[in-house]
Amino acid sequence: MTSYDVAILSDLRYPGGNSASIVAEVRAQAAAGLTTVLIHVPSPHLRHARPFQAEIVACLRDGLADLAHDDEEITAAVLLIRQPRIFTEDLARVPSIRAGHTIVVLNQPPGDETGDERYYVFSSVRERVEKYFGPDVVWAPISPQVRENVLRVAPRTTLPDTDWHEIIDVAAWAVDRRRTPGSPPVIGRHGRPDPVKWPRDPSELLQAYPDTTELKVRFLGGGEIGVRRLGRRPSSWDVVEFGAETPQEFLGSLDFFVYFHDPDWVEAFGRTILEAMASGVPVIVAPHFRAMFGEAALYTDPAGVRDLVRRLHADRPAYEALVARARSFVTQRYGSASHVARLASLGVVARRRPLVPPAPLVARQPRRVLFVGDDVDRFRAIAAHLPPELEPVVVAGSACLPDAHEAGLLTEYLPSAADLGVPAARWTAFVRDRLRHLVSLYGPRAVLVGGLPHDGIMAALDDCPATRWLWLRPAMWKRGTGSGWAARGPSFHGILEPGEFAAGGDEGWTTTSRAGVATVAPITNLPSRLPRRSRDAHTILCRGLEVSLPGFRPTTDLSDATLAVARADYASFHELIGARVPTVFVPSAAAHDDELARARFADAAGVSLCATDDDELAAALDRLTEPSVRAALRRRCTELAFGNGAADAALWLAGHCRGRSEEREADLAGHR
Repeated sequence: MTSYDVAILSDLRYPGGNSASIVAEVRAQAAAGLTTVLIHVPSPHLRHARPFQAEIVACLRDGLADLAHDDEEITAAVLLIRQPRIFTEDLARVPSIRAGHTIVVLNQPPGDETGDERYYVFSSVRERVEKYFGPDVVWAPISPQVRENVLRVAPRTTLPDTDWHEIIDVAAWAVDRRRTPGSPPVIGRHGRPDPVKWPRDPSELLQAYPDTTELKVRFLGGGEIGVRRLGRRPSSWDVVEFGAETPQEFLGSLDFFVYFHDPDWVEAFGRTILEAMASGVPVIVAPHFRAMFGEAALYTDPAGVRDLVRRLHADRPAYEALVARARSFVTQRYGSASHVARLASLGVVARRRPLVPPAPLVARQPRRVLFVGDDVDRFRAIAAHLPPELEPVVVAGSACLPDAHEAGLLTEYLPSAADLGVPAARWTAFVRDRLRHLVSLYGPRAVLVGGLPHDGIMAALDDCPATRWLWLRPAMWKRGTGSGWAARGPSFHGILEPGEFAAGGDEGWTTTSRAGVATVAPITNLPSRLPRRSRDAHTILCRGLEVSLPGFRPTTDLSDATLAVARADYASFHELIGARVPTVFVPSAAAHDDELARARFADAAGVSLCATDDDELAAALDRLTEPSVRAALRRRCTELAFGNGAADAALWLAGHCRGRSEEREADLAGHR
């Protein structure tokens, strides 16, 4: 059983304020010398595969917190539960945790102006939480608005006298702002794109964010919502895609942060407002925020924004005084120290780290993880996101090793039966002995098997019981095939199934065998930001087959491809769609996975074309010579874009590598 100072339970995929709040508390706890474990519980409201939030992944990679495993028993001085909507349905698996204090942080109200319990029924959530974690749970709203809503639906609920307010690292948000006096004021806002976060009435939207030469307006995330509501894009608006700039960079470009939302929405707190104040940007918001921010903000309705901006922008002393007042307010009330203090009130006291002379440098034995199989495309993608303390070693056949070498990975050769010229039984024994030797040689923290766990792998698994064996299991099996592999799943310590864009067309056996299986978004080698493709290029990229097209020169560069022809294997399929390359997929009937279902699904979704014979291929290529057809496919790829699950797969793998107890470590040492 592992003990921590603080455990934080939430769905670690939630965007926006939920993840930002977790990260802020984790960092404050780490700075105070406190230990933290994060417990991921999937919410019924996030049904589609999506990755952990990047900032949370960074905290785990930097060692600021540990990630709990499904079978791990945990004790903590304080358990913080964030996002009550997780408990709107019964949990499939209840985490095993004992805590001295359990606090449910009510970071979302049960309802809004259209219904007091529109988002969750408070009594049902309370019943489930107390069933799972005991009756002594403290229900802590994060703001007066949430407190009011809870007491309206459950007036007999006992709430703490003070709110469990958000916190922020003020120093991390401070930006150097040297704007030229007399330049047009720049107003704007940032945040996740959610329609309820924007004024519903187009006239109020234009009042808050005017279309005028007197002001410049910038949005980071969600600006397209405003454009849709107006039916046009005002000339004064600069709509920046979320992620194109960091929030700190964006706030450094503003003179004023202006935030108004749908009148029916109850803003639980307003974290982006806090971030703007910490960065030194004056905040203009609706009067109902006064209970939280007092004299640190300016209050008006949308119609008053322009005059307020004009007046304060002309009065620099008043402007600077407001900036200083807001920063002081945020530091004192919402700074990291306030969180450390409230933990101390629960008996979790910050530890001062003693000053000791530095230890002599000692060469550290690398921690290794073996990637076994010919699934090198996904191995490369995952390896690129592993933390630096883990060194991957790819064990594969000769055809795949060059790709692994190209990625700079350490490799070991595992010849096939054909390479050795031996029958299946002898090859099984060879694989067993080869893997047993490699496990003894490298002492890996885990072995990740990609593809099929054939007899040789299962024999090695039996011979090396102290090693953590994991399965990177493929989906998209042809209907009626492969179900015999399911029986091998329980032999592994963990199973990860990469996502499929064409999951809606998957009729294979894995769709009904996902209990205890972790899933992530499709795993690709695509960069986080795609390079701009030349509009003048006339190139064709071929993968898995050779095709020529008059007027189009061949290319092997994904970023240079005007169009592509490819087999519908996992890597080509997801990389070409993810890179928004107009493609004709030609499925292979000989493939183990269901390439035909993939290709037909993508065709039906409008992201690519499908051809099953030469005539269909010729017709499809003829269509792709039309710029309008290619533009429509690229646009549809953008609309149905999926994330890259490589980072989450690496996080899952790293978690398994860290998850062994000292007893298991000793057991491993005894088998080496």
